[in-house]
Amino acid sequence: MSTTTLSQDELKKMVGYKAVDDYVKSGMVVGLGTGSTAYFAVERVGQLLKSGELKDVICIPTSIRTKEQAESLDIPLVTLDTHSKLDVAIDGADEVDPGLNLVKGGGGALLREKMVEVCADKFIVIVDESKLVSGLGPGFPIPVEITPFCHEHTMRTVGALPSCAGLCKPILRMGSSTNNKIDGDNIAVTDNGNYIVDLHFDSPIKDPVKMATEIKNVVGVVDHGLFCGMTTAVIIAGKDGISVKMPQ
Repeated sequence: MSTTTLSQDELKKMVGYKAVDDYVKSGMVVGLGTGSTAYFAVERVGQLLKSGELKDVICIPTSIRTKEQAESLDIPLVTLDTHSKLDVAIDGADEVDPGLNLVKGGGGALLREKMVEVCADKFIVIVDESKLVSGLGPGFPIPVEITPFCHEHTMRTVGALPSCAGLCKPILRMGSSTNNKIDGDNIAVTDNGNYIVDLHFDSPIKDPVKMATEIKNVVGVVDHGLFCGMTTAVIIAGKDGISVKMPQ
């Protein structure tokens, strides 16, 4: 089926619905992602629960806004405190490289997303083909969630890491935490009360796994938007239809 005449939102809806139809079954514990593509997966779970096609599904949201959307659709919600094992999590991504490593966190929910998605037996990523890149970094800044305490020190420390020094420009996120555009005068604050530093790269990151480890080891860093080795499948909407990529 050709999708050449569909809008970006229609493509997002196609992959969001397909992920739920293919991977969510009755009785499952499901992680609900955050963002404009994950929105449609949440919508589909609500539809199928309301119609009775899905039963006994409980979900864990990855942000306050996903929680609010799920509640508006009467989706039963729990947290990791009571359910540490998930059957599947479905979420979008800001970039996907050929090894299916991801950049996430453009919407500011990277910590909760990673906490939930790392607990899932299957992590299904839903994107349109514009998110596929040959290398992570230049097309989308890497978000790093940091503690407010001495945040300028933590920014400098991250910027001086071997994977980052001379290669990226750390910029503190301002205004809304839900995008990486400067849209306010105050420092952006996440759902967890933290700040976000966006690392702007001019060239592709040579070793995302190494960089992920270096950043996570910095005291003052809570987590980062590199999701490496977590992906079960990527469902992609493109001009030639829907395709699915699995790790090699």
